[in-house]
Amino acid sequence: MVTIKHWLFICTLLGGILISNAQWVKGKNNGYYKVSAWSLVSDQHFTDTGKIDPNATRGLFNLNFYGEYGISDKLDAIAYVPFFSRTYQNDQISATTGEVIQEGEALNSIGDIDIAVRYSLLKRSNIAIAATLKLGLPTGNDAGGSDGSFQTGDGEFNQLIQLNFGVPFSIKKTSLYAKTFIGYNNRTQDFSDELHLGAETGISLFKKKVLLLGRLNRVQSLKNGDKSAINSQGSIFANNIEYTNLGGEIAYYITKKIGVSVAYSSAIDGRIIYANASISGGVFLVIK
Repeated sequence: MVTIKHWLFICTLLGGILISNAQWVKGKNNGYYKVSAWSLVSDQHFTDTGKIDPNATRGLFNLNFYGEYGISDKLDAIAYVPFFSRTYQNDQISATTGEVIQEGEALNSIGDIDIAVRYSLLKRSNIAIAATLKLGLPTGNDAGGSDGSFQTGDGEFNQLIQLNFGVPFSIKKTSLYAKTFIGYNNRTQDFSDELHLGAETGISLFKKKVLLLGRLNRVQSLKNGDKSAINSQGSIFANNIEYTNLGGEIAYYITKKIGVSVAYSSAIDGRIIYANASISGGVFLVIK
């Protein structure tokens, strides 16, 4: 699993969620806009040694807006706004007596907002290269609830610099693409910096009515921060999180401009993060 803050950029993130091609800029006045929901319910987490341990069932739910707008033929503006974020824990019930050992709790707030710019470095018919600068704003709650462990953000301002490579191609008149990226995420508030790596492939089917995507992403902590990485309840906002994330998405174009999508993502290994799958779905609008 990934942090809410990083979801759209690495799950991209996970949940991931995006169906836009990060290597190809939109073009002046063109855009891609999406309203979606993302959910993760977890009863287990990866420890700092990579083993899986149980935890009290906790959930995270986001309603969010994502948008890309072409300022020019080479520059895009990007925003991710989780305008409603809910984190909650279910009642803990005794398996022997059926009594409630600990009552559940929930926290509602806005999540961490991301703003970014993407600049086209090279665009040819057979390759595209772009650079992205993303700023993660600490607008969420990083210490909510009765014990301070209910979070909708991590409380730090981060800056992600990313280099993206993309290649479009076709097989028997079927359109496909492949892309990869590498990024460095500088984190504040004594969080460790991170190395981000990822790859994605997609295929367009049924006269471009359906788009199928597959993603593989890796986040590696540089472990150069002093903030404690331990959270007894498990977390997706902890320091020194690491994971390899595998996911897929299907998008259906109702019209040439409007469509719906559903995505699924799961960590195949990790450190100090929840160990359950996440799902998302939304409605998008493409302006060309």
